[in-house]
Amino acid sequence: MKEEVPVLEYSDVTMESRGTMVPVRLKLSDQGITFRNVKTGKVESLGATDLEVVNWQRLAGGYGLRIFTEAGNLYRFGGFKESEQSKLEKFFKNTYSKTMTEKEFSVKGWNYGAAKFEGAVLSFDVSSMPSFEVPLNNVSGCTTGKNEVTLEFHQHDDAAINLMEMRFHIPTSELAGDDPVESFQQRVMSKASVITATGDALAIFREVQCLTPRGRYDIKIYPTFIQLHGKTFDFKIPVTTVLRLFLLPHPDQRQHFFVVSLDPPIKQGQTRYPYLILLFSGDDTDYVELPLEEEELQEKYEGRLEKEITGAQFEVISKIFKGICNRKIVTPGNFTGHSGSPGISCSYKAAAGYLYPLERGLIYVHKPPVHIRFDEISSVNFARSGSTTRSFDFEVEIKNGGVNTFSSIEKGEYNRLFDYVNQKKLRIKNRGKMVSRLACCWETTPRPRWSDSCSLLSKNVVPFLHLLDGLFFLFSDVVFS
Repeated sequence: MKEEVPVLEYSDVTMESRGTMVPVRLKLSDQGITFRNVKTGKVESLGATDLEVVNWQRLAGGYGLRIFTEAGNLYRFGGFKESEQSKLEKFFKNTYSKTMTEKEFSVKGWNYGAAKFEGAVLSFDVSSMPSFEVPLNNVSGCTTGKNEVTLEFHQHDDAAINLMEMRFHIPTSELAGDDPVESFQQRVMSKASVITATGDALAIFREVQCLTPRGRYDIKIYPTFIQLHGKTFDFKIPVTTVLRLFLLPHPDQRQHFFVVSLDPPIKQGQTRYPYLILLFSGDDTDYVELPLEEEELQEKYEGRLEKEITGAQFEVISKIFKGICNRKIVTPGNFTGHSGSPGISCSYKAAAGYLYPLERGLIYVHKPPVHIRFDEISSVNFARSGSTTRSFDFEVEIKNGGVNTFSSIEKGEYNRLFDYVNQKKLRIKNRGKMVSRLACCWETTPRPRWSDSCSLLSKNVVPFLHLLDGLFFLFSDVVFS
């Protein structure tokens, strides 16, 4: 009988991302290694055959797992206890036939050493031992001077402190041949995450209305990035930063929102835009013929793209984004509101917009856009909207302690939204409080006798109104649910 392969799961470890350690959930199985960003929900995986070298190493504040892949990429996970070393070593040996060795680093503190390139990693070695390693996909630029090379790095918005640049002094070589400074720069740039436009765009869409960032932009789609060209600002978005794609019908049934979730966000001055929101009219059509052969499309995009794409403009651009970015398009699913639309009209932070219940979360558009995954939700709450009985508030409490309140929702949406929340098994914070509130009002309210004078009734007007208030909540809880 074949021995069952154990599965190791770690919910409180971190992963290096653009110079900082971010919380992830790590899972190791016989199929490979899967890690999920706790904040963004982005899931990445490494196949069992992708692993080349596995190391156990010391990291600041603890121990870490260093994984070097066949493609030359470096992944580092921190937050492990020393006692986990033997368990992980046994797992890699039995599951992947990989020996997990302990990697030692130089702690001499010398600033003179040898720079070595291995895959997409730059290692600075002192006395034949690495002093530090630089994943070159963190590099945003590389410039040269006399005997000097400067590396510039991508910034992480959630990091308290970011490494901006690093300079290397390279002595002049007396031997004939390539300039060592130029050679160093070329090797860095060959693996750096730098956007360069080479060749023609795969598709161009002119004067597309963009709600966030606001304006009209020409959208040029390249194999590795997406360019937005406007009258004032230009943006270049690497396809690897596209986290999710949403296609949402506008409640007026004549327009569509196409929402692109980005991590890291694009920036305009000091303003960050984690979402790109495009608005299309349902009447606009388009036709695109990609400048690629059928064999090339099949080889590069594995059948995700067709050479000729025609139809409504929002469908054409969403299909191209889906194929280039290799991301699924999320739609509202089966939910239909009281008005017959999958979008619920409401307000968020004093701005009017639409809340879309999805299969695995909620999204609000458009100002500011908010996406909440179910695994982030602690509980939801249905509350009265001020003194009016014609609308209610929908409060979503997040596990990190925040609360998102979507207000001024029409009372007619209560029944469908309540059923949706129940179906998705989300915890309703105020369930059962309606009846108890009515009982409290009933017990504390004096009963007027019909034989008493009208003055007795007038004394009980205020408590009677409180009783009506409780009746409204009971009616909402029983009838609407």
